[in-house]
Amino acid sequence: MQVRTVPRGSTVPRRALRVDVVLAVTTVLVATIGAVMVYTATRGTLLSAGLDPRYYLKRQVLYVFLGVAAMAVMAVIDYRRLEPVAMGIHALVILSLLGVFVVGSHALGSQRWFSLGPVQLQPSEFAVLSLILAVATYCSRRTEGLTWRDVSRVLILAIIPIVLVMAQPDLGTAVIMTIVLLVMLAAAGLPGRILLILLLGVVSVVVVALESGLLHHYQIARLTTFLHQDATHLSFSQRQAIYNLQQAKNAIGSGGLLGQGLGHGSQTNLGYVPEQQTDFIFTAVGEQLGFVGATVVLTLLGVVAWRIFRAAKLARDPFGRLLCTGMFTFLAFSVFQNAGMTMGIMPITGIPLPFLSYGGTAVLCFFMAVGVSLSVYARRGG
Repeated sequence: MQVRTVPRGSTVPRRALRVDVVLAVTTVLVATIGAVMVYTATRGTLLSAGLDPRYYLKRQVLYVFLGVAAMAVMAVIDYRRLEPVAMGIHALVILSLLGVFVVGSHALGSQRWFSLGPVQLQPSEFAVLSLILAVATYCSRRTEGLTWRDVSRVLILAIIPIVLVMAQPDLGTAVIMTIVLLVMLAAAGLPGRILLILLLGVVSVVVVALESGLLHHYQIARLTTFLHQDATHLSFSQRQAIYNLQQAKNAIGSGGLLGQGLGHGSQTNLGYVPEQQTDFIFTAVGEQLGFVGATVVLTLLGVVAWRIFRAAKLARDPFGRLLCTGMFTFLAFSVFQNAGMTMGIMPITGIPLPFLSYGGTAVLCFFMAVGVSLSVYARRGG
């Protein structure tokens, strides 16, 4: 939404009125729905354990408030001011990824977080944003097109954090970073033959990783089990992955057309779906709000993605266009992958559903992505 004129006598700067209200309001609305879903997905389990049923809700609301503040700050800052500091930010994020292995916290077999009292920060989420910023900066400065030398330098910028993220291990975020990189290179005008070679290289790396034992057994099971959901002779990791998937599909299916209603639904209330407040939050949406409610939520997320894509098309310079292209890919692929895995059409990975999944770092990063897009949109005409 754009206000093109300033009323006579108004002292409000014209630029202050050039805010994409649709993007900002829809983002906050989705995050509000997410807080409600987190509460309903965790209330029953917490009550049965004799704990505060609003524990996760209080924390998620705090994360949303912090996210809205971060979005506002990023929207006010001229996105072009990020270009001179992009490589420095990327280097700091890489150092934080290294620091996780020294002073990071362990949870569920992974070492991904810094614990700051009750708050946990996950540098791998920020690594996606810093990669977008670094690639956009480098590619926007190559006005005569990308050469093999440029591609090799961009790959170095990307491979280092991707390898560190995979080592945590955080396969889902590494996948997102790879997808974001390829899409941004395509948007930057990378010749088709070079892009094809890179795609073949990614496929080769995936095949080698699956066949050589570079990935853990549970990671391979999560990536491949959705392809043979009805198989009978399976390993323990595969059976566990299929159990998680079946519970997720049962929860979504039990919602029917209109859902069981907020706070209702046996799959959610009895805690049958694993990690429902994080990776599988879409199952809480499907069971409680049904097909109609789930469609509305996905539509709202689609609106957010569309407005970011629109900001990319309207950007005044290649840097802004590439920034929004990266942010769009980050958000759109996360939605597709997360919702798809709960329905059995995509591999099971630890990718959060934007603005809905519980978690401070992810919520903050998605809000910052929207904030940068708002900044690009507001300054599209100079």
